[in-house]
Amino acid sequence: MTRATAVREFLRTEAAGGVALLAATITALIWANTASGSYADVWTDDSRVWINDGLMALFFFVVGLEIKRELTVGELRDPRTAALPAIAAAGGMVVPALVYLAWTAGTDAADGWGIPIATDIAFVVGIMAVLGRRAPAALKLFVLTLAIIDDIGAIVVIALFYGHGLHPEWFAASAVVLLVVLALRLARVTNPLAYVLPGLALWFCVHESGIHATIAGVILALCMPVREVESLEHKLHPVTSFAVIPLFALANAGVVVTGGGLQDALGETLTWAVITGLVVGKFVGVTGATVAAARIGIGRMPAGLTRRHVLGAGALAGIGFTVSLFVADLAFGSGRGPLADAKIGVLLGSIASGVIAVAILWGGPNATDPPDE
Repeated sequence: MTRATAVREFLRTEAAGGVALLAATITALIWANTASGSYADVWTDDSRVWINDGLMALFFFVVGLEIKRELTVGELRDPRTAALPAIAAAGGMVVPALVYLAWTAGTDAADGWGIPIATDIAFVVGIMAVLGRRAPAALKLFVLTLAIIDDIGAIVVIALFYGHGLHPEWFAASAVVLLVVLALRLARVTNPLAYVLPGLALWFCVHESGIHATIAGVILALCMPVREVESLEHKLHPVTSFAVIPLFALANAGVVVTGGGLQDALGETLTWAVITGLVVGKFVGVTGATVAAARIGIGRMPAGLTRRHVLGAGALAGIGFTVSLFVADLAFGSGRGPLADAKIGVLLGSIASGVIAVAILWGGPNATDPPDE
């Protein structure tokens, strides 16, 4: 499979996965607001743990495969090409966190500062697919690279700041299992099945160590033989896009917005911290960092990318659905209160960012807006 074919297939799967994710989100919201009792009975804390800690490890494994592909044969292989989206992604992580902390500093809600730093690739690609030619190839490649680097940042944040206290003995056991995986790699073992048992052992040891278990999926993906990466991604990407992520949304997006739920949430500082972090922080961070890097000469603006597209990319980056909900759960645990407020903030912020992005890009490329040099 050629690089171009792999990218087109990735985009098609993500676009269709975005539709499945949207359907699952709508279903969860309708279910939670029309039959909240049955929703709570099905999606108990225990069932959500299996999804959020277990199945999401597979999602992060596929994310790890995407990262490795980009590092070895993709856009991240060339530092000069990756410089601009990398700087844009950094701005799109730092500024939203600062905006969030400006609202919540000194309160318990400050623990959720990682919520607005993420970008949901599936929804973003889905919107660009709907936009068609109004989202040219240069924009798709820029946003896709930005989102993958954004994923790397989110993974680091989850690993470093959202664990549950380090247990040295299990951390050491994780290191031993990782050495076994690396030994298989050095022995040129390419059959993916040989990595299943060590991968499960790595997940368990990381889980017990206090570091969030989904990180094991990323570590294992980065250790996989290069020649197997595209094949594994081809096989597993549809599974995560059409099963794991929609199931995650069904279990986590069901927040009560009727009966005063939405009004109560809009009266909370936490909700507005998330909304403004996604809508304002992402937009300012991505566009500001992109323009600054291009003008200074650190990064090179891709041919065909206009100022309109850069503004659209900044708005698209504010759609932080899946990983934002994931971090909210890590930050605030189960139950109502802060977690429900954070989830409503994620939903409203992501919707607002999507609407703004479509409004910016719908007019299509403007011949009077030349690419920035």
